[in-house]
Amino acid sequence: MNGDLLHIQDLSVRFFTYQGVVRALEGVHLAVRRGEILGLVGETGCGKSVLARSILRLIADPPGRIMGGRILFKGRDMLTLPMKEMRRIRGNDISMIFQEPMTSLNPVFTVGNQMEEVVRLHQKVSRKAARRICVEMLEQVRMPDPESVLRKYPHELSGGMRQRVMIAMELSCRPDLLIADEPTTALDVTVQAQVLHILNELTRARGTSVLFITHDLGVVAHLCDRVAVMYAGKIVETAPVDALFRSPGHPYTRGLLAAVPSVDEDREVLASIPGVVPGLIDPPAGCRFHPRCPAARKECEHLEPAGVEVGKDHWVFCHAGRGKVKGER
Repeated sequence: MNGDLLHIQDLSVRFFTYQGVVRALEGVHLAVRRGEILGLVGETGCGKSVLARSILRLIADPPGRIMGGRILFKGRDMLTLPMKEMRRIRGNDISMIFQEPMTSLNPVFTVGNQMEEVVRLHQKVSRKAARRICVEMLEQVRMPDPESVLRKYPHELSGGMRQRVMIAMELSCRPDLLIADEPTTALDVTVQAQVLHILNELTRARGTSVLFITHDLGVVAHLCDRVAVMYAGKIVETAPVDALFRSPGHPYTRGLLAAVPSVDEDREVLASIPGVVPGLIDPPAGCRFHPRCPAARKECEHLEPAGVEVGKDHWVFCHAGRGKVKGER
């Protein structure tokens, strides 16, 4: 834990709905180290965004509720902090880029109004100084004619430009941790590559830790140092990126990698994982992946798997794993 900026321990989140209690996160353990980019991957609905919002305590109550666990940021438990302190941390120590920039930027205010408000709120500088910081940040994200952009409204910018504005805004206060929740999903491939390059360049130069949430394994391979794989509200594998792609340990991870198209392979039918993602109101007992798993054993149906170390810094939560169980010496 000494090198961890963020350490999540046994986090559980529920949503209380008319249909029943949704067990969105169950016993999640995750760490983001200082200066690293950690990728968090998994299918839509597996709990990635819920985890991101839980870190900043943005889960609406009702219907959601953090039921247990700890979220340690710089050694302090975020779940026990007063809300006034949390508001100070948001945007200052921890920033978040959301999936769709049009919903993050207010359509009735100019880009300059919104960027300057963030800078002045957290850095306590004059309006003139805030304007200068905004221009500098837009220049750093390769925005042409920053002064003109600051005078425009969000709808006057392209999707790629809006996302660059969000990156500039969230990095303007030099946060220690940046949470990026699928920030390039709505962008075309060429613009996505530009945005990822800017994000990587700026965060590496500043030593900013990043929790990068995505479903795109290609982006993970290009951008991240380590990766955590999530399935149905649980972390099933964590590993350095090279190790995960070279030797995936969990059957779900292997299924994800097998489903990625490759120009080097001549396949008429793409590989897929059989079955469907389970509902989280009544998830399967034991390992949540066992109904779809080709390597499922009897114990998978009723026992939750412990973390097993299958390589250096490579942990797999699977009964079929081999190696040192997490917590053992």
